[in-house]
Amino acid sequence: MSAAPAGRLSVQATLALAAGVFSLVVLSAIGVLADVAIRAAIERGVFEETERAATDWIGSMTTRRPSPPVTASDVDLMQLVDSSGNVVSASRAAAGRPPLSAFWPRSEDRIEHRTECSPAGCVMFTATRPSPQEEQVLWGGESHVVYAGRMQPEILATHRLELFLGAGVLAASALMVGVAWVLTGLALRPVEAMRRRLAEVTVTDLSLRIPEPHGSDEFARLARTANVTLARLQAAVEQQRNFCSMVSHELRTPLTGIRTQLEEALLYREVDPHQAIRDALGTADRCQSIIDEMLMLARVRAAPHGAERVDLAELVRGEAAARRSGAPVRVRVEEGAEGVQVRGNAVQICEVLVNLLANGQRHARSGVEVSLARADGQAVVTVLDDGDGIAEADRERVFQPFVRLAEAHRRDPKGSGLGLAISRAIAEAHQGSLKVEDSEAGAAFVLRLPLADAD
Repeated sequence: MSAAPAGRLSVQATLALAAGVFSLVVLSAIGVLADVAIRAAIERGVFEETERAATDWIGSMTTRRPSPPVTASDVDLMQLVDSSGNVVSASRAAAGRPPLSAFWPRSEDRIEHRTECSPAGCVMFTATRPSPQEEQVLWGGESHVVYAGRMQPEILATHRLELFLGAGVLAASALMVGVAWVLTGLALRPVEAMRRRLAEVTVTDLSLRIPEPHGSDEFARLARTANVTLARLQAAVEQQRNFCSMVSHELRTPLTGIRTQLEEALLYREVDPHQAIRDALGTADRCQSIIDEMLMLARVRAAPHGAERVDLAELVRGEAAARRSGAPVRVRVEEGAEGVQVRGNAVQICEVLVNLLANGQRHARSGVEVSLARADGQAVVTVLDDGDGIAEADRERVFQPFVRLAEAHRRDPKGSGLGLAISRAIAEAHQGSLKVEDSEAGAAFVLRLPLADAD
């Protein structure tokens, strides 16, 4: 992975550190619980042994002064002490020692576990009082107590258990950091490959695509989205280059004409300067028209359209009624399409209708028919003329900027060739489409826009 900016950890280091901290907290809690559980289990085992040894010795007593017990386990400190604190009998390890404790169990709780410490160490023992019947038979009712114990195990007397558990927690946390580092590095490897490939993409070469991992996880979706974005960017840049090339070509001719007309007025006296200026102004008007249409096309492609509800049937009728000159325009609204509404910019949709109607009147022999219908959640506007139609090979070319077929150039020599390109751009900006479709006669331009109710 590439180095992170100064003062900020990389994603890999952050995730590895987070895994380490989380594992340290969790394992520390587990270690504390384990320490408490192990200590409790060891203490319970020791007290079970001492209690068993004490009850076994008491059960074997038959005389007032019983013989010392024989110890075969770790419970080697055993004493029988009378009520005066004298040791009556003791095991070999406890012989000659004072009583293990001064603690005397209560009559209602005759078996109790204790741990007492001295400079010599800590002793864990069970203090057991024989039953009243045993005391009556053996000692005439005098109270006695049996101490059975052993030195506290080293694991309880020291902090060795805590040290072992702490070392285990640290080792496991370090292992988690390493595992998280490796796994995160493997997971982020596709991202690094994408970053390197994106670094190679330049404005002069937008054909490169980043590698797409297999599957449908977040990285795979990110790669696919990035490639789609690169494809859009490449298409936009190529479109811009082509557009600039075509614009420069289209403007070069009228500008050259203006220059020629003005130069002729300066060089030749027989040329009427006023006529030359009028001709130059006419050519300049054509340049202005081309520039205005170019700006409109750029705005449609770059800026989002409005979001108002537009009554498409009313708009179609209004634009058709406004066409007072040229071939007659007939409007037909099919059943269910009356009052149909779309969401968008009314001015831009009007621009599309104006261009389509003007184009239809230009090529029609007797008239233009405009029909409005609903289909598949879309409003469908069809502008059909009864002219010669458009060859199938040219049906996409007519929507390219500045492309004009021979028939269109003959009927309208001063046209710019941007009307249909602007119309398609507006349709696509409204999430719709504009195409030339099959018809029995003439050219059928079909505009499809999503219905406002289908949002």
